[in-house]
Amino acid sequence: MSVDAILLAGGRGSRVDGAAKPLFRVGGSTLLAAAIAAARAGGAQRILVVAPVLDAALDVEWIAEDPPFGGPVAGVVAALPVVRADEVLVLACDLVAPAQAVAALPAIPADADGVCLSSDGRPQWLTGRYRTAALRCMASGLENGGRDAAMRTLLGGLRIALVDAPAEVSRDIDTWDDLTAAGGTAASEPEEEP
Repeated sequence: MSVDAILLAGGRGSRVDGAAKPLFRVGGSTLLAAAIAAARAGGAQRILVVAPVLDAALDVEWIAEDPPFGGPVAGVVAALPVVRADEVLVLACDLVAPAQAVAALPAIPADADGVCLSSDGRPQWLTGRYRTAALRCMASGLENGGRDAAMRTLLGGLRIALVDAPAEVSRDIDTWDDLTAAGGTAASEPEEEP
């Protein structure tokens, strides 16, 4: 199966005063660079980053939402027309340990439309691998390109296998306190390609 990755990196960062969370540094790398490396390690042939261009030097395809800031569903819907692979790895770019998260995802079972991590019984939709045809089918029925829709609106009707993972595998950075707890810093310059 071929795999493309949709990396969601275009949020407002409202709980971090509008800072670009994908450019936060944790463990010597930006969250964006770590997500790109994790997607590549997970077999993604192409990396589609839904966000304004954050670092033009990166070897990725930038996808713009129109209008911007429509949420993760709108981001996935914006990128789907560009996907050429059988499967899509969907990954948020605010994960502390994206390599661990991607490594925890098994192959999609034959009787499922996708697989995603689960923490405390809750699906972590933004750390998952999905069949492209199933995503396109669900996306075609969404109003307003999925703007402001919940991820369960896009994925809730699909057969998704949940994979229990420790909370630290799906830990993300939503606030300045989260960044501090992860030992990270706010980046001031783009980082080189992973």
